[in-house]
Amino acid sequence: MTSGSFALPSSDGTVFLSDDGLETTLVFHEGVDLPCFAAFPLMRSEEGRSLLERYFEPYLHTARQRGAGFILDTPTWRANRDWGAKLGVSAQDVAEINRESARWAHSLRKRMSGDGAQILVNGVVGPRGDGYRPDAQMSAAEAQAYHAPEVEAFREAGADLVSAITMNYAEEAIGIARAAKAQGLPVAVSFTVETDGRLATGETLRSAIEGTDRETGDAPVYYMINCAHPSHFDGALADGEPWMQRIRGLRANASAKSHAELDEATELDPGDPQDLARRYRDLRQRLNLSVFGGCCGTDHRHIVAICDACLT
Repeated sequence: MTSGSFALPSSDGTVFLSDDGLETTLVFHEGVDLPCFAAFPLMRSEEGRSLLERYFEPYLHTARQRGAGFILDTPTWRANRDWGAKLGVSAQDVAEINRESARWAHSLRKRMSGDGAQILVNGVVGPRGDGYRPDAQMSAAEAQAYHAPEVEAFREAGADLVSAITMNYAEEAIGIARAAKAQGLPVAVSFTVETDGRLATGETLRSAIEGTDRETGDAPVYYMINCAHPSHFDGALADGEPWMQRIRGLRANASAKSHAELDEATELDPGDPQDLARRYRDLRQRLNLSVFGGCCGTDHRHIVAICDACLT
């Protein structure tokens, strides 16, 4: 599939990289104060936008050096109505920040892709509630209505695709996928799982993926797993089953700790970049992976190690 003049991740073997755990890197490595773990307020100042550019540049350079495409995320994981209200940002301003984030990503792409590098502007849609707990649960119809303004803002600003990131129950993923389909935007869906390989609701990864496909007419262009260590979900994968071939992206945590442990942590656990990279390599042999990135606790070292393990 394509979006504009750019090919989307598919089964043709084209590899895309993404960044690491944006929020954890900014908080623990850069010392940035992110109330509610929200990066989108950085878009409201020149200093904040410059900080985000400096964050993304090493990953964009690595993708170019390795001949890979790049999924350039907007810093909007928390940019919805509820989180905006917690931060004193109106729904109207949240919508404008989503549009501005996509426009900013287009500008960064233009500056970084002079040699023809394939960079996709990805509008990130995060959970309404907490990424680790299935609070504020909605029906699929409610989730579609709730997240539609975010998806519409990304479409208006020309995003190449949108991604539902850190989904911990299926109905919210279904709603976002339906909202993107209604706006004519390609959509990816990324689920997170607990240490037992199941979503926080107890639903299996297989059930969530098959259910989302069934309820959206196979709308997602691909699925991902994020914000979990490979050791948490490796045992939940069953080789040879069709649903597994829908998983094309992986953005794992550096740490093998549970979500509950990470939520209480006051120090970053970077894990072992080389061990994580080996786990990615093993999973690539089992899955149809074409998107490689990181999540909580990972940094540029992890992405380089993953490239060395999977792209050579």
